Amino acid sequence: MSEPASWAEANQRLLMEELARVKKALTPGPSPASGRGENSKEMPTTEAAEGEPFTPLPLAGEGPGVRASGVRSALEVLVERFGLSPFEREVLLLCAGVELDSGFAAVCAAAQGDPSKAYSSFSLALAAFPEAHWTALSPGRPLRYWRLIEVGGTSLTASPLRIDERILHYLAGVDAPDERLAGLVRPIEAVGDLVPSQAELARRAARVLADAAGRGPLPAVVLCGADPAAQRELAAAVAAELGMRASVLPAAAVPGSPAELDGLLRLWEREAVLGGCALLLDTWDLEGDTAREAAVARLIDDLRSVLFISTRERRRARSRPLATFDVPGPTAAEQRMLWQAVLGPEVAAGLDGRLDDVVSQFRLGSAAIRSAGAQAAAVDDPGRALWDACRAQSRPRLDDLAQRIEPRAEWDDLVLPDYQKQILREVVVHVRRRQKVYEEWGFAARSARGLGISALFAGPSGTGKTLAAEVLAGVLRLDLYRIDLATVVSKYIGETEKNLRRIFDAAEEGGAILLFDEADALFGQRSEVKDSHDRYANIEVSYLLQRMESYRGLAILTSNLKDSMDQAFLRRLRFIVQFPFPDVAERAEIWRRAFPPQTPTEGLDPAKLARLSVTGGNIRNIALAAAFLAADGGGPVRMGHLLRAARGELTKLERPLSESEIRGWIE
Repeated sequence: MSEPASWAEANQRLLMEELARVKKALTPGPSPASGRGENSKEMPTTEAAEGEPFTPLPLAGEGPGVRASGVRSALEVLVERFGLSPFEREVLLLCAGVELDSGFAAVCAAAQGDPSKAYSSFSLALAAFPEAHWTALSPGRPLRYWRLIEVGGTSLTASPLRIDERILHYLAGVDAPDERLAGLVRPIEAVGDLVPSQAELARRAARVLADAAGRGPLPAVVLCGADPAAQRELAAAVAAELGMRASVLPAAAVPGSPAELDGLLRLWEREAVLGGCALLLDTWDLEGDTAREAAVARLIDDLRSVLFISTRERRRARSRPLATFDVPGPTAAEQRMLWQAVLGPEVAAGLDGRLDDVVSQFRLGSAAIRSAGAQAAAVDDPGRALWDACRAQSRPRLDDLAQRIEPRAEWDDLVLPDYQKQILREVVVHVRRRQKVYEEWGFAARSARGLGISALFAGPSGTGKTLAAEVLAGVLRLDLYRIDLATVVSKYIGETEKNLRRIFDAAEEGGAILLFDEADALFGQRSEVKDSHDRYANIEVSYLLQRMESYRGLAILTSNLKDSMDQAFLRRLRFIVQFPFPDVAERAEIWRRAFPPQTPTEGLDPAKLARLSVTGGNIRNIALAAAFLAADGGGPVRMGHLLRAARGELTKLERPLSESEIRGWIE
């Protein structure tokens, strides 16, 4: 009788036998099955009021099934798990009988001597069943605490009793989760085996829960890290290790009203007992929501069943103990194994070494690898498609933290001295070859410090610092994100580090290029510590440098005033590129490249224009303004348009336009 269909048939037969026995007990007058007749005046006992209202929640719910002595019915399991007394068991069957047996209603009406009372009631149960006790319907006893039955009116004894729909389905052997939870809680679908490092972590977490079972409150398992998908998969694996199923509840769905929250707790704990379910509380959308945080904290403390918490950062323990685990991403070897499994051996072998480049650049979790691999395997050029799919997978979590710049510039657009260009090319080499140097040649095994590739681009505004970052992003085929440090730095203690942590954690998957603009806002001369704010300001700087040193991608700082930066900080940067104010020859070259080939021009003289002492950024502004003037006049761009545009640009800079700079522009 081990087949599911056989158990369902046996469960149905046993339930019908129980209902037939209860129906017989309802026959008016004394009978062997009843403890007192309809007219009995004996007062019901109150003995069952003592002690706990229900048995402790089990760690893992064992579903109804077959045991050595025969079939274990759903009724038997329910009675055991909720600690129902014999009388409470009969009350539950009485309510179930009205729903499952068409003849029950007439029997109830006859037993109560009133045709209009074709329903179950507490007074009917008190008269019909042995070991009756008044406390069976008290709020602290299982029938009402767990909402197994509902009282249909104001009179506790005379009002109709009705069995809860979820409980009725359970007794009938139907696995139908409570519809009141359907809009809040979703099952976590199993997507495959965990990588070895995460599988070992799942076994450790399962041992912690198993060891704690029966010794006191179960600890909530806190899963920390940067990959919520990995945390979900790990929670499902731990639950499976315990013989349970896992479902997820978003923190945003936790009700703030105490009454509604109490109802959710009661329904979920009942579901956990019935179905052997564990809950994963997803707190990733909780950031800054202090009102919701209070409700979430109460849920964590009051829920006594198996609970996982998915979070970016560690949580403080309150009344419930916490067992915290950091969930790492797959190692490089595990990522390669996943890619090969997703792409298939033929496609993976045909990538001709490009898979190593993908593993070196991107640190994706299992779910992201499966998604990117499926996209790449469906096209003719999986190598290029794979790289682009990996970039796309890492974007969504950064787009709300920083401004993504679409790189369009190339080496030819960058007018710099040869020495500066050579340093930029060395940056590209370091990014491309870090896997070989760090992993194959053993530098990472010797020390984890200083493996991040960091650079400072220093020079006046408009000298090409952001343009150079665009060139690097285009050459490396990586996303470029600009972060304004002025908006990241907070006056509130600890908030700056929190903001920086979110940025680096989000960027870690794809190794995007991070451009921290206006670094002077944070990287000035280290101040003497006079108060707590000075101390925390120095901590913020140290934290940023620490993350830059360990970041797998390229992190770039820009500054207008390199000399104002602390020398101790400069020594920790791998590259420093000085962007000089362009000389006459460089300005002439910038003017030659200022207009796209499609732009109509006439009589432009780069040599004369180069006498105007401005940066490349100013030159681009002047060229764009002159193009609009020419377009409005219906002709090509001429020197006169550039003269008008130059006057407007220098007015913004609050400096005069000298005669020597514009001599010969207009004959």
